[in-house]
Amino acid sequence: MSALQQQRKVVDQLRREAGMKRIRVSVAIEDLKKYIQDHENDDYLLVGFHSQKLNPFREKSSKHCPVFAPYNMP
Repeated sequence: MSALQQQRKVVDQLRREAGMKRIRVSVAIEDLKKYIQDHENDDYLLVGFHSQKLNPFREKSSKHCPVFAPYNMP
């Protein structure tokens, strides 16, 4: 790729970025806070799981793989 082609790519990217709609950081923060407050009841890190079956990180059954038997802890 020639230097001219590289510069055209840079200019195209800058034009795309310049054409983007921008909002103030304070507005973005307020939107983010509202989203978090609206969805906090769905956040398992905050409210936990309603049942252990829904928890993907729960302790698995006590069945052990015989291949790894020497490494299984009682």
